Amino acid sequence: MSVTAIVKLENVTKSYSMEGQTVAVLRGIDFSVYQNEFIAIMGASGSGKSTLLHILGCLDTVTEGTYELDGNNVRGLTDNKLAALRLNYIGFVFQDFNLLPNATVYENVALPFLYSRAHPDQSKKLVMEALDAVALTHRLRHRPSSLSGGERQRVAIARAVVCTPKIILADEPTGNLDSATSAEILTLFSRLHKKGATIILVTHDHKVAETASRKMIMEDGRLAGIP
Repeated sequence: MSVTAIVKLENVTKSYSMEGQTVAVLRGIDFSVYQNEFIAIMGASGSGKSTLLHILGCLDTVTEGTYELDGNNVRGLTDNKLAALRLNYIGFVFQDFNLLPNATVYENVALPFLYSRAHPDQSKKLVMEALDAVALTHRLRHRPSSLSGGERQRVAIARAVVCTPKIILADEPTGNLDSATSAEILTLFSRLHKKGATIILVTHDHKVAETASRKMIMEDGRLAGIP
């Protein structure tokens, strides 16, 4: 484990204005993540866990407080610089897969390279390696509509890891899957973790959280460790 936190939040708050009122979603979050940790964040719907994940992924910004991503102070960065951080540091896995329906499996996994400077030969090699890691090289010409739910999530995971991000953020990655397929996906996350990936996973499912090496609970916008 590295001495310096790859993710560091200090007294982070997030508020929204709704119908003339200020609604606090995150309230004074202090949270650090170190390289190769596997963290599960649990909490009821509306507790703020997805908002926290969006801030960690540079999809949203803090209202107050400090967020450092690998030493980079994220607060106040332009949209272009936030996009660059996402490209270089973050891999996303969503509950609804977020695959392009008219693109093939290969094209979906290769999508991050549209925004990078990787040589085509290098990107092809990395896409095939990512598909091999999730055991889907035999489906690379198929479209999402012909895949099972588990296969779609494996495509989403391959897309998340294809650029070798420093952090994988997963928002309810098993939420739309049956128990057997969920177990398959969690085994894949565990395998990625053993290979060195840093994973932050949001879930409401205790069985899913048990996969992680550190568990946190989000309640009313506040975050605490589980003894």
